[in-house]
Order: sequence, then C-alpha cells, then structure tokens
Amino acid sequence: MEYVESNMNLENQKPGNMETAMKSTSVAGKKFDHFKGLSMVLLGAVLWGVSGTAAQVLFQRDGFQSGWLVSVRMSIAGMLLLAGVSIKSGPMRTIAVWKDKRDALKLVLFGIIGLLGVQYSYFSSIRYGNAATGTMLQYMGPIFITGYLALRQRRLPSISQFAAVFLALAGALLLVTNGDFHSFSIAPLAFFWGLVSAITLAFYSLYPQVLLQKYDSATIVGWAMLIGGIGMSFITPPWRYTGHSSLGAWWLVSFVVLFGTLVAFYVYISSLKYITASEASLLSCGEPLSASIIAVAFLHVQMGLPAMIGGVCILVTVAILALNRPAERPVPITEKSSRR
Repeated sequence: MEYVESNMNLENQKPGNMETAMKSTSVAGKKFDHFKGLSMVLLGAVLWGVSGTAAQVLFQRDGFQSGWLVSVRMSIAGMLLLAGVSIKSGPMRTIAVWKDKRDALKLVLFGIIGLLGVQYSYFSSIRYGNAATGTMLQYMGPIFITGYLALRQRRLPSISQFAAVFLALAGALLLVTNGDFHSFSIAPLAFFWGLVSAITLAFYSLYPQVLLQKYDSATIVGWAMLIGGIGMSFITPPWRYTGHSSLGAWWLVSFVVLFGTLVAFYVYISSLKYITASEASLLSCGEPLSASIIAVAFLHVQMGLPAMIGGVCILVTVAILALNRPAERPVPITEKSSRR
C-alpha cells in the first residue's frame, strides 16, 4: 500500500518540481564524485610518499639493495595487475597488445627505459640520499617535458613556463646545497640518480601516448611492470637478496609492493574518472610532502630552511605547469604519480 501511495504522489507532482529535484540530485552526485576523486588521488599520492620512506628504511637500516626491491616490486605488482585485468576484461584483451609487432616493441621499450628506468633511479636516489630529496628531485620531470615539447614544436615556452623552469632550477640548487653553494648537502650519487629519475619520468610520461590511445592503461602498465621486473631480475634476481631478514623488513617490502604500488596506482587511475588531469597533478604533490614529513619526523632526516624552500619551489613549479595545462581531460598514467 505504501508503494502504491508513493507512486501516486510521484504521478501527482508537477513536472517542474520533479525536474528541479532531479537536477539537485545530479548536482549533489557530481559534488560527491568530485570529492571522491580528490580523496582518491590524495590517498594514492600519500601511499607513494610513504612507500618511498619505507624503501629508505629497507636500504639504510636493513641493507637491502635498490635493484632487488625494484625487481620484486615490479614483477609481483605486474603479475597481480595483469591478473586483475584478465578477470575484469578477459585474457584476450590482456594479450591484445602483443598481436601488433610495433606496439609490442614500444611496450618493451616503455617497460625497460620508462618504468624500470624511473623505478631504479628513484630508489637509487633514496638509497644514497633520502626519500624526501629523491622525491623532490623526481618532481623536476615536468621541466624536461616542457623543454622537450618546446623543441619538438619549435616554439618558445610561455612566460609561466619560463617562470616554472627558473623556480625548478632554483629549488633544485637550494635542495642539494641547503643554501651553501660551495658544497653539496646530499651525496652526489643521490643528486645524480634523482636527476636521472626526473629525465626517465619525462620519457615515461610522453612515450606511451600512442599505446594508451589503443589499449587500457592498466594493461599497459601491468605488462610494463612485468617486463621491467624481469629485465631487472637478470641483474638482481628476486631469490638472491642481501640484507637483514626480519618480520619488520618483510612487512615493509609487502607494503611497498601492495600499498605503495598496486593500491596507489588503482586509486590514482580511478580518481581520473571524477577529476581533471590538472587537479590530479596538483594533489599528487602530496607525495613529496608526505615523504618529507615522515622522513623528518620519524627518520630524523635533517632538512634546513633553504632546502625546504627549494622543495616548495619545485612544488610550485608543478602547480604552475598543471594550472597552465591546455587539455582538461583525464590522462591516465602520464601523470606522475604515478608513476610509480
């Protein structure tokens, strides 16, 4: 009886009132989806930042090698990601990329140079330095992207892009010298690998564009992770590791693989259904911020005021480039984060 009465009430409502109610519901739903997207990308960024700090503990306290962690992380994450894609979309869609020789070659290059390159250089920078500095240096990647696109399109960068480049260079200088321009405040190898991670991040962001237009992003990333992990296994096999084996160490390894890779990637990619690429880029700054806070608070990493100012300059660079992005459509994985 209540069901019949409710239907009668709906029929007796004026069309204008029903239309207004539907619009209000639609607006509320869009606001909730937007908030959900913002929360998801922020969660992914924080997980990436925390995993970098966890890796620092594994390298500097437990004696693990960066190459070993990269091979384990990429191999396991790649297999799990591909398994998820196969269950969701079917095995034929998962292997579709291998049916085209050119696409298969691009995928292999993306996995070795792009994903493996950025993963190994990033973790090596953390190993010789710390998670905060390594993450900040990697965030200079958009500067190399800006320079490459300016050369390719044969046009000068805009004023805002010039400002971003200047801020990034100034920030990097302050970050690695801590204001004392006569010496490095971090190990030279940490700076070198951090710079390499920024360059490989630029390649990682630009190279797979054609593949991402033809295939699902999770499929491309899953195969690239597995390819990179297998490639690294020839140098540092997962079954051969050096380091202090303990329950705490293996818990950190599990966190880096599962939460710092799979969960972080999933929530980041899913967030792009609800927010723009610019918003995702801005909120991905939560990664270096979380890495810096945890490194300073719990690992007692020393960061002077000049180094902190340098980090802020780099984050402002990301904000400037994100706000001046011409396209406002979601672009999976080509954002940093990544990137990871």
